[in-house]
Order: sequence, then C-alpha cells, then structure tokens
Amino acid sequence: MRAAVVGASGYLGAELLRLLSSHPDLEVVAAQAEASAGTAIGELFPGLGGRYAGLTTKPTDPAACAGCDVAFVAVPAGRSQAIVPGLMEVVPLVVDLGADFRLKDPAAYGRWYGFVHTAPELLGLAVYGLPELTRIALAGARLVAAPGCYVTAAALALAPLVAAGLVEPRGLIVDAASGTSGAGRQPSATTHHATVNENFVAYGLLDHRHTPEMEQVIGAEVLFTPHLAPMTRGILATCYARSTQLLSTDALLEVLAERYAGEPFVEVVRHPVSTRETYASNVARLTARADARTGHVIVLAALDNLTKGGAGQAIQAANVALGLDETAGLPRVAVTP
Repeated sequence: MRAAVVGASGYLGAELLRLLSSHPDLEVVAAQAEASAGTAIGELFPGLGGRYAGLTTKPTDPAACAGCDVAFVAVPAGRSQAIVPGLMEVVPLVVDLGADFRLKDPAAYGRWYGFVHTAPELLGLAVYGLPELTRIALAGARLVAAPGCYVTAAALALAPLVAAGLVEPRGLIVDAASGTSGAGRQPSATTHHATVNENFVAYGLLDHRHTPEMEQVIGAEVLFTPHLAPMTRGILATCYARSTQLLSTDALLEVLAERYAGEPFVEVVRHPVSTRETYASNVARLTARADARTGHVIVLAALDNLTKGGAGQAIQAANVALGLDETAGLPRVAVTP
C-alpha cells in the first residue's frame, strides 16, 4: 500500500518516516512540508537518508496524494482542519496526528485551542485512534484522530479503572512529565537547550489543552499538570484517583493485567516504570499501587511520546483500520542504553 506523510519536516513526521521505513505493507511515496518544501529527506534528517534516497518534500497539496491508500497528517494544532477535508476526497484513510478531530464538541476548540473549527461536520466521523480502547470502531475507519501523548498515558492508566467503577469519576489527578521533543521541532525560548537543561518546570496550569481530551476518553473529571523534563523523548505520568472500595496493590495490578492481556503494546509490571525502558518503542508500561491509608490508587504510565504517544500509535491505528497486522512496522523493544 502507498502512504503519504504531510508535515514530514517535524519530529512526528520524522518518526513516521523512521517507522514506515521498515513497515512490510506501507511504502512512503509522498512527503509534504511547507517551510522545507523542495528539500531532500536525507538533508532534513540525515539518519533517514539511506532509506529515502530520492524522496524530496513537496508543498502541502491534498490532491497530490491521490493514489495513496493512507495519508498521515502531522502538523500543529489548527492546521489539519484545512488539509484533512481535501485529503478525504482522494485518499481512503486519513490519520491526523494533531488535535483538530479529537474532540467531539466543536465549541471546545474555541475554549481550549483558541480557534473556530472549520470542518465540524467531520468530528462525528472521526474515530479516536487509541486501539487498546477503540479497536472495534477503528476497523474500516476513514478518518482517525490519533491521541495526544499525554492523553495516551493517562487514558491507558485510568480508563479501565473508571470503566470498572473502581475509582471515583471526579477529582482524578494526572501529574506528567514529557521530553522536549513533545514541543515540536520549531525552537522557542522555553525549549532552548540553555533553558531546559538542568531544569524541571510545570506549565499549562489548570488550562492545558489536553485536559478536555483526557476527560472525554477517560470519562471522568481530571486535573492535569504537565511538566517539561530535561530529556529528548519520553513521558512519565503519575495518576491519582480515590478508590471506591478497599483494594490491594496485587488486586489493582491484576485488574490492569487482565484488561490488557494479549495487548501487544501495553505491559503491566510491578516495578516503578521509567521512560528509558520504553525509549523509541511503541510500548506503554504501567504499574500501580493501592494505598489503604489514604484510600487512593496510584497508576504510573511510561511511554515514548514520539512513538506510542505519536507516530507509532498513528501507524498502529492505521494498521487496524486497513486490516493489516496491528504490530506491523512497530518496535516492541526499547533502545538500551
């Protein structure tokens, strides 16, 4: 099958190209990017040059993707809503890695993202691309809204417990830290090396734009605080919820293990998880503790924000939608050290 990558010059675009380079069923035949149009992939990302010799980025043009079986769109929030409708006219499956089709309420975009949605008629058509929670709906989908990286970690950690009635659906707390690649390739004052190095800072207090997405997917009220960590890749989310019944740590781990039994990309372990053990893989690792003293449960989730939290998950969802092997092209082993 033929694939296009729109937004190929960003970090998510590069990760899509890296993963698709070893996909047995998908071949990248088109790469589009605005600012770097006309630049060879090997010049943009030298590490990818050997696999994509001769592939050059073109200006963003949905019509030029005609003949492709799937198009991945990896552009900043607010931009894909102008690209996706045209792509859907010529490509059977569109996977948007941005936020533009994740929320079901078009009014939420004005409040949380600061723009008016120009294609609200597609919001009901879009299928949320978190296979562990939406696999049935993904089969045969035409438009997939791939989740945000923070939301993926929080949803995998908390959604099963909320659905089972094991925790209260109000007052959930998600305290998460991400590497700097989550901010994208375009440099800024807050992501400059001199600012991030040897620093750890919270941001988006009370109003981070991923909050409504978390609440929509988890089905509960969430207080979310993100942090920027001095690392390139990775997310570690520490999630807190008040339990509705007396739970032991063993019982809590068993609930999560049973929920994700057979899932190729979610692993439930006993030890405290870390970002390094998921580095450059499509795996999310979870662990949990039940605290009888306070009546709370803690669930930790670690993943790579560019892979399971981004490009890898988008490919995983596309594999399901296209009827391919869900694990095709996706690494299950982390880079070590």
